Amino acid sequence: VQLQASGGGLVQAGGSLRLSCAASGRTFSRYDMGWLRQAPGKEREFVAAISWNGGITYYADSVKDRFTISRDNAKNQVYLQMNSLKPEDTAVYYCARYRGGLDKSHASEYDYWGQGTLVTVSS
Repeated sequence: VQLQASGGGLVQAGGSLRLSCAASGRTFSRYDMGWLRQAPGKEREFVAAISWNGGITYYADSVKDRFTISRDNAKNQVYLQMNSLKPEDTAVYYCARYRGGLDKSHASEYDYWGQGTLVTVSS
């Protein structure tokens, strides 16, 4: 399984970005997927996750009502629409496959990771 994240960049506070994650392989649609991020000097943290069929979504409190996760299983893609961006959203964003477990907010429960895409929000 290979995951390729894209769409990061520099944006002013209040702006928007859409991240994409392309997945290889024929099992993409069987797995829940997530986006996690890591800011400089901080631990990797959960941002959002989506169930295998897109029917259930999960969000960190810090991004709820601003970010939207979605997926297109026909295209093997997962997306993260980020609106009303804040400087504290600055981080490298990773898409990852959820292998299963008790809590989707735990980075340890993701088994395959993309290379990350940098999002920088200026004030």
